[in-house]
Amino acid sequence: MCGIAGIVSLDGTPVPRLDAALHVLDRMIAHRGPDGHGAWTSPCRSAGLVHRRLAIIDLSAAAAQPMLAPGPTAITYNGEIYNYLELRETLGDRWSFRSTSDTECILATYERHGADCLDRLRGMFAFAIWDDRRKALFCARDRFGIKPFYYATVGNLFVFASEAKALVPFLPEIETDPAALAEYLTFQYTLGEATLFRGVKQLLPGHALSIEKGQVKVWRYWDVRYDIDFEHNERYFERRLIELLDDTVAVHLRSDVPVGAYVSGGIDSSLIAILAGKTERGIADCFHGRFTDHPGYDESAFAQAAVDKAGANLHTIDITAQHFRDHIADVIYHLDFPVAGPGSFPQFMVSRLAAEHLKVVLGGQGGDEAFGGYARYLLAYFEQCIKAALDGTYKNGNFVVTIESIVPNLGLLREYKPLMAEFWREGLFGPLDQRYFRLVDRSTDMVEEVDWALLDKPQVFDSFRAIFNNQDNVHKEAYFDKMTHFDFKCLLPALLQVEDRMSMAHGLESRVPLLDHPLIEFLATVPADVKFAGGRMKHLLKLAYGHELPPAIAERRDKMGFPVPLKEWFSGELHDLVHDIFRGRNARHRPFLNSHAVLANFETAGRFSRKVWGLLSLELWHQMFHDRAAHYRRMLSDTPEIAPIAAEG
Repeated sequence: MCGIAGIVSLDGTPVPRLDAALHVLDRMIAHRGPDGHGAWTSPCRSAGLVHRRLAIIDLSAAAAQPMLAPGPTAITYNGEIYNYLELRETLGDRWSFRSTSDTECILATYERHGADCLDRLRGMFAFAIWDDRRKALFCARDRFGIKPFYYATVGNLFVFASEAKALVPFLPEIETDPAALAEYLTFQYTLGEATLFRGVKQLLPGHALSIEKGQVKVWRYWDVRYDIDFEHNERYFERRLIELLDDTVAVHLRSDVPVGAYVSGGIDSSLIAILAGKTERGIADCFHGRFTDHPGYDESAFAQAAVDKAGANLHTIDITAQHFRDHIADVIYHLDFPVAGPGSFPQFMVSRLAAEHLKVVLGGQGGDEAFGGYARYLLAYFEQCIKAALDGTYKNGNFVVTIESIVPNLGLLREYKPLMAEFWREGLFGPLDQRYFRLVDRSTDMVEEVDWALLDKPQVFDSFRAIFNNQDNVHKEAYFDKMTHFDFKCLLPALLQVEDRMSMAHGLESRVPLLDHPLIEFLATVPADVKFAGGRMKHLLKLAYGHELPPAIAERRDKMGFPVPLKEWFSGELHDLVHDIFRGRNARHRPFLNSHAVLANFETAGRFSRKVWGLLSLELWHQMFHDRAAHYRRMLSDTPEIAPIAAEG
């Protein structure tokens, strides 16, 4: 786990002030790697790579990066390849290993298989390989987007980094991309390769990129496809899930340093900690954040029950309004741009706590998308069940549960009555894509705050619909699979951005065992009436592992994610802070936004409304980057031409 960056001349000529550029990139990602750093330039100085190291596997200097092979071929890499031991066995006949690192396994696999090396890698990764023999750059990002990769083309230069902020000093102007902003305001994440920084793109999950002879080529090398297995019964899927999940937890514990776990009190993180505790290696420390100043936000009792079952120690931080005041600017800076709800703030605090004890933690991210854990799935499906009952269309293959079987589980929606009222306020029984779009649209209560005339909201829906209705992935009209697939492709990468940035802000590696590609490929074959039997969220997971979980966790019906008492804070302890933020001169003149309307409507937002967080984060992002544009522009011009950084262990 590390930070990577680099710069390449598209026409093969030497990069102007290359060493200064590499030092700026190194400086911008320094927090990602406290254990060492290095830089390498190609012989003709048309390419340069930077690496910041967080040493996890092979702590010796032999594993330092950028790592070189004959050619020369050089790699800068961020992540973990969990099958590196198996790869070493298959590659040893033609490669003389000088380290025990997973980094060298990528180099060796690339030397033998070229771009097809990606099919053999199991793990989370983002890397760039410069092949000087071909004068070519080869880059890739893991299948789910666990590890980040951003890039920009500025004139004749291609610049990339683990974090978008590292590219900001190279941009001619810091501008907001209006199409990406429309998506953010709608979903609190963007759907495609565009980011809120105009000109900065993300390499999408499961994609690779190459530069050769001045041409930039991007392609998809992996995708999840819902090829449903109707041949096997529920018992088969249960046994197979246990085999795969036990294996993925075991390989995710491979490390030369201690491994801990986040435990929120929900099913996913609790189960990962418990399964890790059962392994031969075991797990010693778990981490949790709670809010005790206001009722209804403390889930530490559930976390403690899971940690007791795992045989570990629980470290807990009480998160306060003062923490928010002190660190919210840090959160926005490290996120690169606002995304995915207020859970990023407590995750920042819990990651800081964990980093005081160790370097690696396991988490439960991905379980809701993989197993069907969001209450909105039940709400949307309930509506369609009613429609099917009225129309007599239960037997057309679109539905996996009956209205009679789903009713006993509707108690799960008790806390979502405001969402239900809003969802049904403008009608029922529309096309599936329109109905689910309404459930995930966060902008329905942002009428006065946003100048939608300047943004293309219809295009946002068109982009959503293209993904939601993609027949290449979900072959049949299976509503449950369509919903989970959209969230898997769009919401999950946003949550993983939070996972990566909030942990790496403190030099902490976060691993997500539920996003192991053999496991996900298997789950995509499981029929919806097995995963979602009777409208029971995470039915298959509970069926396979219910006996491992404390009953209080397995049977709880009130898990809400990572709720933050924003409404209480913003109407109380942090009232003046919020008003000061939006009353500033620059805030009053933002394009697309009306700061006066924001403040006027803040206090009418519901307890768990995303509007408050979304608009506050957006304003703080403008302050952090747009209002400090001159600072970032000076970074490159003020950096002297310095010799390349020597690689460190």
